[in-house]
Amino acid sequence: MQQSFEVEYVVATQQCRECLKSYSGSTWWSALIQVRQKVPHKRTFLHLEQLILQNGAHRDAINIKEVKDGLDFYFAQRNHCEKMVEFLSSVAPTKVKKAQQLISVDEHTSTKTYKFTYSVELIPICKDDLVALPIKLARSLGNISPLTLCYRVGTSVNLLDPNTLQTADVPSPIYWRSPFKNLADATELVEFIVMDIEPVGRSNGRYHLAEATVARASDLGSNDTTYFCRTHLGGILHVGDSVLGYHLSGSVFNDTNFDDIEASHQYSSTVPDVMLVKKYYARKKKNKTRNWRLKRMEREYEEEMNGNGRKQDQERVEADFEMFLRDVEEDQELRSTLQLYKAKNNRANEQTQGGGDAMDEDSEDDVPKINMDELLDDFEDLHVEDQQ
Repeated sequence: MQQSFEVEYVVATQQCRECLKSYSGSTWWSALIQVRQKVPHKRTFLHLEQLILQNGAHRDAINIKEVKDGLDFYFAQRNHCEKMVEFLSSVAPTKVKKAQQLISVDEHTSTKTYKFTYSVELIPICKDDLVALPIKLARSLGNISPLTLCYRVGTSVNLLDPNTLQTADVPSPIYWRSPFKNLADATELVEFIVMDIEPVGRSNGRYHLAEATVARASDLGSNDTTYFCRTHLGGILHVGDSVLGYHLSGSVFNDTNFDDIEASHQYSSTVPDVMLVKKYYARKKKNKTRNWRLKRMEREYEEEMNGNGRKQDQERVEADFEMFLRDVEEDQELRSTLQLYKAKNNRANEQTQGGGDAMDEDSEDDVPKINMDELLDDFEDLHVEDQQ
């Protein structure tokens, strides 16, 4: 005897395939990008973070973790990972290494599961670094002086000779063929006071060549030692201004390229006592109240065993971020590549500014300010205000 009837099946608390992977140990991700740079600060990663946000290159990442020397991006699919590797190579000078690990094998269907890891290493040369090139490489780059300044890092390393305003670009393949390190970074800059400056008349874009006489700010009142140098900052420096630079006189660098420069008859006389880098703007407050802000990526942080070490790292990250914000204010060329948004409290401050704010502004008149027409409205903030 047969009888037909309807049977209703109800599936409860079922997880998708991705959720099941997340609870199965280390198989919740299929591809990983490890972005690293062997430098003692995070300024390059802060700039790279803004480029990633601007282009939405991280939209397919299922997790982002900040580690000691860089960032880790986790992906569920390999093609999403390779797409971001291509993006990183298009905006920064990188070296990519690929590795894979076998996870499981299905003997019946001969199906294998792999986990892919991409190691992306950034060139350890940053903006405002003092660089000593190998003499052979310097001659191949238009016979530029081997002792240079790095004024920009894009898809290649852009170098400048402050004595002649000659520039040179070091592409990523050429750098990794014969790597070199920086002699000094921005943490070793010394403050000088401009005693006299005279333009030479030569210029290269926004740089103007000038001859300057400077003295260390710490030496004023104790001795009369001054230093004569040529600088590319002739268009913005005036007598009495403060400027940051590298004090090469009496310094000892453990670098073979610099030793070769001093031993060379052609270049030994071109090593200056002082190499000026950028104008210094005195700020009354550590964290200046700004009418603009930058977006940040949501990320996890690597767990630290020592609480004191974690606190020191956080203070260092905040100091690096403040230094990056000042670079954005002072460098219009860098600012043009980023997306700056109006501060959340800026609309309220426009009507409620008092005398105290005016006094603070008067004390920092020399500090570069960003115009409102350069800022963007954050649509997320506007949507929240409309709901309220």
